[in-house]
Amino acid sequence: MENFFTPYTDSGAVFPSFPIVPHNCLGSWDVFLSLFHSFTMLPHPSVLVAIQDPPSRRSVLPTFPGFMSFTPPPPGRPRVPIYVSRTFNQHFSCSTVFHDSSVMLSVDVLSPEGLFGSPHRSLRVTSVYLLGTNRPPYRSILPERIFSFLSYPHLVLGDFFYHHPLADLCHSLSEREFVISTRYFDAAFEVPYHLLNTPGV
Repeated sequence: MENFFTPYTDSGAVFPSFPIVPHNCLGSWDVFLSLFHSFTMLPHPSVLVAIQDPPSRRSVLPTFPGFMSFTPPPPGRPRVPIYVSRTFNQHFSCSTVFHDSSVMLSVDVLSPEGLFGSPHRSLRVTSVYLLGTNRPPYRSILPERIFSFLSYPHLVLGDFFYHHPLADLCHSLSEREFVISTRYFDAAFEVPYHLLNTPGV
C-alpha cells in the first residue's frame, strides 16, 4: 500500500484533521465487516474510507449503516469504492471524479469556508488499485494519469502492486520490479508528491 500527498502547506495550515483510512479487503466480507464495525466504536465517526478490492456480489457493493459509497460506473467489478460516513457528509460536500477506469476513483472534499484553516476549499482523495498487465508499464494505469498536477492538495491512496527501495528498505527487488516501481515514483516526485509511508513499515 503506497500513499502519496501533494500538501501545499505554504500557508502554515495542517492537513487534514479527520481520519482517512485506506484498506485492501482482499475480496473478504469478514475483513470488510470487521473494518467498518471498528468505526462504530467512535462517538461521532466522521471518516472517509478508501477501499481496494472490496467484496461484492454480482458487482454490487456491500453497504454498512451510517455510510454512503462512491464507485466507478459499470461495467466491471467495483475495485476502488470510497465510503464516507453520514457524519462526515454533514460537515463537508463530496463530489465524485471518474477516470474512465474501474481501478481508479477520486472524491473532492469541499468546504466553502476553506479546509482546516487554509485558503484551500478542496482536497482530492484518489483511490487506486493497480492490476498487472503484459505490456509496459506493466500496470493497468499510466503513472502520469495518477500523479497529475492540481492547484489544491491531493491525497493518493492505493495498492500499487509493486515494491521500491524508498518504501521497502529490506525487500530484495528484481530488476523488473525496480523498473516498474521507479517509473511511478519518478512521476510522483516530479509533480511533486511526497511519500507518506514510513519506509520499511
